Amino acid sequence: MTFVVTENCIKCKFTDCVDVCPVDCFHVGPNFLVIDPDECIDCTLCEPECPAEAIFSEDELPEGQEQFIEINAELSQTWPVISEVIDPLPDAKDWDGKPGKIDLLER
Repeated sequence: MTFVVTENCIKCKFTDCVDVCPVDCFHVGPNFLVIDPDECIDCTLCEPECPAEAIFSEDELPEGQEQFIEINAELSQTWPVISEVIDPLPDAKDWDGKPGKIDLLER
């Protein structure tokens, strides 16, 4: 099992989760973070740290978020690892909680 970053991270990109990850399994893109499922050790530390509540166990994904399992696996192969906290996107708080952001994902 692994943890998955879901749609609510798009256009927010809070990195509180990165700071607690013991294996550096997070990867960063232009407006989204992903978790490498091959590196994630299922430690659960990242999930409660996400201010956007965008991280879930793959077994507990909210309905409609299943596609993010594949998105995380795919993008973690090309995006660089992130292991330190960076500032969220400037308008992150405005985007937090808005539905329907999948089309805004920048690859």
